[in-house]
Amino acid sequence: MSSQVTVIPAIKRIEIKNPIIAKRRVAAYARVSTDNEEQLTSYEAQVDYYTRYIKSNENWEFVGIYTDEGITATNTKKRDGFKKMIQDALDGKIDLIITKSVSRFARNTVDTLIAVRQLKEKGVEVYFEKENIYTLDSKGELLITIMSSLAQEESRSISENVTWGRRKRFADGKVSLPYKQFLGYEKGEDGLPKIVEEEAKIVRLIYRLFLEGKTPTGIVKILTSKGIPSPGGKSKWHASTVRSILTNEKYKGDAILQKTFCTDFLTKKMKVNEGEVPQYYVENSHPPIVSKEVFDLVQHEFKRRKNSRNYTTGTSCFSSRIVCGCCKGIFGPKVWHSNSKYRRTIWQCNNKFKGEKKCATPHLDEETLKRLFVEAFNSLIEDKEAIISSYDAIIQALTDTTALDKEIEKVQGECDVVLELMRKLVDENAHTALDQEDYGRRYNAYAARFEKAKKKLEKINEQKVNRQAKRENIEAFMKVLKENDHLLTEFDEELWCATVDRLIVHTTNNVTVIFKDGTELPWHI
Repeated sequence: MSSQVTVIPAIKRIEIKNPIIAKRRVAAYARVSTDNEEQLTSYEAQVDYYTRYIKSNENWEFVGIYTDEGITATNTKKRDGFKKMIQDALDGKIDLIITKSVSRFARNTVDTLIAVRQLKEKGVEVYFEKENIYTLDSKGELLITIMSSLAQEESRSISENVTWGRRKRFADGKVSLPYKQFLGYEKGEDGLPKIVEEEAKIVRLIYRLFLEGKTPTGIVKILTSKGIPSPGGKSKWHASTVRSILTNEKYKGDAILQKTFCTDFLTKKMKVNEGEVPQYYVENSHPPIVSKEVFDLVQHEFKRRKNSRNYTTGTSCFSSRIVCGCCKGIFGPKVWHSNSKYRRTIWQCNNKFKGEKKCATPHLDEETLKRLFVEAFNSLIEDKEAIISSYDAIIQALTDTTALDKEIEKVQGECDVVLELMRKLVDENAHTALDQEDYGRRYNAYAARFEKAKKKLEKINEQKVNRQAKRENIEAFMKVLKENDHLLTEFDEELWCATVDRLIVHTTNNVTVIFKDGTELPWHI
């Protein structure tokens, strides 16, 4: 039995329209992706053009111009003008959006289609002037997909060109800094970093405080108490900011370029360069704020503190400087009677109550520590001339690096020779049919020889830095000693940090004050 289909005709309804035709509410979107002068002119021209264009149509009601200045279009996350426009349209405030082109709207295909579809559901149309595309047209979405994909590829090409240009500048040794967030430098007339002396004084202060024994956290407290603004102009400093200043090679006049790189041109996600792309080290690229010697000393001090099992990061000037003569542990602060008028801070060995055998060294209160330093330092002042007279001999004997410099030159030469042999071997293998087993054996022998020389070089360099650090400590100590002619009447924290290396507490109620020049002074508690 065959089926039968009956057509039910459509009912033609006559709709009586309102004789008063409402004007279409129209807005425009304008954007430029850079903040250079040429692009800003284009930006202003877009705003002026669309304002006059919309107002000239008697059937349109001008809503406004939504703008984003100096923002990339590859995603819409940070485009406040764009996001406000979309929201206003979804809220029923806009009927038509006019923009120059698909690439001005977004260079991300996904973002473009999502926005267009959201607006389409609410009956809001977008007109792309250059491509002559209306989104409510039946072919609109297909054309938009094609055009936005082309725009996305254009963005990829631009991104690759920009990246290539940046890496070319890196390879040429051209240095650029984020000056707004970088303390101590501004962009000079030649385009290179120029020292801002007032800010440079802050950088040198940070380096000096660290070498005097302060931790990044302790330095933060000092900078904040002095009312010194951070690199970003804030009143509050962070230890990470101080640490970054202390480890940034640009302050010694060198620059490591391409520390980070962009992994995705759409998301603009940045990643720390861990060898994925080349880095470039440029020596003497711009004027230094601190000497290379001081910078290297700071890095050596970071390494020393990290490797020291006894080092603590307390903010007190006594932290990590009081050593137990019994177990070699470090004294730490303890608060007694914290909730009474008898409250006081005492320092005792951190191993005092650890293990079966208790540490026998006595505890010391802060007043006793301060008195000990005043008495010990005054004894140095009284013997000042004798100490100064032996200064040159001490420096020469303890810090001379002449022999180490010769050894470094010799070992570096060995490294260079081996590298050249490896290069020639690789080149020979590329152009000649060598026995690969023999090639591998020779290459591995060269590689082992190079690694041995490299380790030896690192060890000698470390010895040199240690001696330089010792020289720096002695010279700083002598400078302080020469500048102080009067006996102390009260504890001076800066003098303590500048002159004392450590204080050893013995079980016999005696201490040994070891100054930074190596002077050891026994003292009774």
